[in-house]
Amino acid sequence: MCKVYSDKSKTVSYLRSLLMKLLDNISFPEDLRKLNPNQLEELCAEIREYMIDCCSKNPGHLGASLGVVEIIAAIHYIYNTPEDKVVFDVSHQAYAHKILTGRKEAFRSLRTFGGISGFTRREESPYDCFVAGHASTSISAALGFAESARMQGKKCHSIAVIGDGAMGGGLAYEGLNNAGSNPENDILIILNDNNISISSNVGAMHNYLLRLTTSRFYNNMKSKVWHVLGEGSFRDRIQKRVRKFKSNLVQGVGGSIFESLGFRYFGPIDGNDMEQVFETLTKLKEIPGPKVLHAITIKGKGYKPAESDPSIWHAPGKFDPETGEILSKPSTTAKYQEVFGQVLLELAREHKDIVGITPAMLLGSSMDIMQAEIPERIFDVGIAEEHAVTFAAALAADGLKPFCNIYSTFAQRSYDQIIHDVALQRLRVVLCFDRAGIVGEDGPTHHGSFDLAAYRSIPNMVIASPCDEVELKNLMHTAYAFEDGPFIIRYPRGGGQGSEWKNTPASILPIGKGIALRHIKDSKIAVIALGPIVHNALKGCEENVSVYNMRYLKPFDKELFTQICAEHEIVVTLEDGCLKGGLYDEALEQYQALAEEGVKVRCNKICGLGLPDEFAPHGSVNEVYKKYGLDAESIGRYIEKMN
Repeated sequence: MCKVYSDKSKTVSYLRSLLMKLLDNISFPEDLRKLNPNQLEELCAEIREYMIDCCSKNPGHLGASLGVVEIIAAIHYIYNTPEDKVVFDVSHQAYAHKILTGRKEAFRSLRTFGGISGFTRREESPYDCFVAGHASTSISAALGFAESARMQGKKCHSIAVIGDGAMGGGLAYEGLNNAGSNPENDILIILNDNNISISSNVGAMHNYLLRLTTSRFYNNMKSKVWHVLGEGSFRDRIQKRVRKFKSNLVQGVGGSIFESLGFRYFGPIDGNDMEQVFETLTKLKEIPGPKVLHAITIKGKGYKPAESDPSIWHAPGKFDPETGEILSKPSTTAKYQEVFGQVLLELAREHKDIVGITPAMLLGSSMDIMQAEIPERIFDVGIAEEHAVTFAAALAADGLKPFCNIYSTFAQRSYDQIIHDVALQRLRVVLCFDRAGIVGEDGPTHHGSFDLAAYRSIPNMVIASPCDEVELKNLMHTAYAFEDGPFIIRYPRGGGQGSEWKNTPASILPIGKGIALRHIKDSKIAVIALGPIVHNALKGCEENVSVYNMRYLKPFDKELFTQICAEHEIVVTLEDGCLKGGLYDEALEQYQALAEEGVKVRCNKICGLGLPDEFAPHGSVNEVYKKYGLDAESIGRYIEKMN
């Protein structure tokens, strides 16, 4: 008998559960392999329904995962996972993988505090052989697994599933170059191509070539022919002509680049056609050496709202699974990203030397606002953070003023370029580190926890963090006016403090100077903070506690710090980042310097509140803050114990 709930969404979920006949009986790949291959298409439809239902309540990266369901189901059916290694690139596309590898029920807790991660994670499952939160790592990792298997005499396969823009990253090409250099490298790269029209590329000729080149008869015959020809120049000439002929045939679909790097290229195939995917992977399993399978998929496949607008449905937030209506609550405050985008446009209108650069985060960083009006001065370089920074350095070297916006966690990949190409040359590059600090449900691969510590030690560097929207606006104007080298502005993800930034005239802030937000004469305790987290101190601490917004980590306001130490017994540092190497260590060093210089102060203790020496988990920002005592209530209790 069918239950009917008063809540429509519960009724829909229940009705869906009645239909999950195949998925109900599958927990692990060994269960999957008991199915008849002709049942896989039906299973994929069920997986999509389950994924949509779960993600409508616990938001995630839905679009890419919907598109790759057939490929994942076929891999786990055909290959002996987890002994055969499957490495996902930008593993937000791995939701079907999680559902099929023992985490079907846990998938309902996706990205929630204490629930499973939105990315592959070795601690979660033996089927997650490699962590992937950043792009372009899969080929190098898969090659490592293949080489390890060869060295240990293990007969297992190594597969990289790469897509969603990750092939544009430099590391992917480094991996390709290495993997294709040796014909003994038994590795399969599945290029999940969800940005190319399938109709123009998948035709009769390519289907014929695919059937021919993957057939056992063809490959056995080819091996015999090369054996009969033996070693020598004649065989080499024949092989070169064959490769050139095939390369010409696949050139129009991008296959020639793989062929030139030593890979055998197969495809393109329809990656959402289970029959074609299954047949092709079954044959490729028997073909040794480095191989690329080009599979064209539809991002958001199986869910019309997601198919129609892939950008919005990449990570849509909560939504109504029946109507596709996105249910995100309207924010009462502007996001820092919106402030950045609007102010950048205003600055660019005024100053013709300003250019904007982003590595594939045009919408997320709000650089699309400037692009809409001045497209010729916005550069989206794809998932290539190292290139973005060096590109910005050259623009600056020739007299322009680049604002290079990179998510804090991804900026780590360009650390060398920031040192050698920007700071060493003292170039006028404004590095805007978006999503700094705890970012929420994306978790440890995406938290911007290490930027303060990473860049504090680099010479010629200014590092600033605004406490609200007005200060972000002012720091952007300050950074433009600064002529003496690179300038880092780091700010968090999401909504600001609600300050009136639009109609507030911009100011140039003095470099290396902080301000008192609450100065209590003869107070026992002072909190010094960097960034918007200072407001947690203002909210959580009693009125008899002084609170200071330092604004700059580098150069540090030594004069203000000396005054704070002279007037307070205890100084507590507060930062949305790792304690080691950040504001806390800076304060300790400055306090020690005062002692060495013989400066007498009232302060006898420096304490630090920040992230400990561990990778912070996923969960809402406030849940993670609470775990580490960084929410307003916890800060208040911590300070109260000292008073």
